[in-house]
Amino acid sequence: MKYVTYSLPTDPSARLGIVRGETVVDVKKAVSAKWPGSCPGSLVDLIESGPNAWQRMAGLLDREPSSESHSVADVRLHAPIPRPRKNIFCLGQNYASHLQEASRARDRPFKIPEVPVFFTKAPTTVNGPYDDVPLDPDVTGQLDYEAELGVIIGMKAKNVVRARALPYVFGYTIINDVSARDLQLKHVQWFKGKSLDGSCPMGPLVVTADEFGDPQKKRISLRVNGAVKQDATTGDMIFPVDVILEFLSRGLTLEPGDIIATGTPAGVGLGRTPPEYLNDGDLVETEIEGIGTMRNRIVAFLT
Repeated sequence: MKYVTYSLPTDPSARLGIVRGETVVDVKKAVSAKWPGSCPGSLVDLIESGPNAWQRMAGLLDREPSSESHSVADVRLHAPIPRPRKNIFCLGQNYASHLQEASRARDRPFKIPEVPVFFTKAPTTVNGPYDDVPLDPDVTGQLDYEAELGVIIGMKAKNVVRARALPYVFGYTIINDVSARDLQLKHVQWFKGKSLDGSCPMGPLVVTADEFGDPQKKRISLRVNGAVKQDATTGDMIFPVDVILEFLSRGLTLEPGDIIATGTPAGVGLGRTPPEYLNDGDLVETEIEGIGTMRNRIVAFLT
């Protein structure tokens, strides 16, 4: 299934939908008559309902004709989870190619990490897949891009082992971990430079794990104004998704709806010679095979 959170030009309230080709189907209107109790109204509601509810929803949506549908072009797609309940878990230095270019840019020795490098982004960073990304020149002069595979946790997970980790995943999405490099370096800890408002475009949809397939066999790319800046495969991750879940869940409970950004490949602006940062008007397109493409315009403003 391909789930989206969307709204209509005539009604800004967010609702849960599924994508069929170029059509968005209203989930609640399609299945509520046959749903036991209150039908999930958001993606997090559905995720928290558990695997039996996921299967029931998929079965109903496969059988039931659409009671309300819209062209994808006629709706506004929001981030699939517009306001996460917790910070987004993120991985740094999870592609050897990116680690190598970052080491070169900072004149540091190249070394593969022995364990995953984790940090977080604030919930207020989340942005829509086609919405503008704000750039405040008074705050940062080094706004950068990072194409990443996003993992949506489906079930409560603690101390899971690698061999049994992937069933805890509900689905996958695209994330652009937009980063203010000057703030990131100035504050030493990465949180501030990674957590500016609107600096986490996400979407355009969540593909359920059963439909997405192997998360380590997907092409990931990013373009700025049509020029390819990143082009790799998720198979290049140092720590694949199942290993990430094993490390992250040790003594730390992952909950339904939690989001993990799995790191970015080479090609970011910081690693280029000379560095290339995002400017007012730039169009950033972030694409992952099997999910789709986000398109975000950088828009400068002054506070």
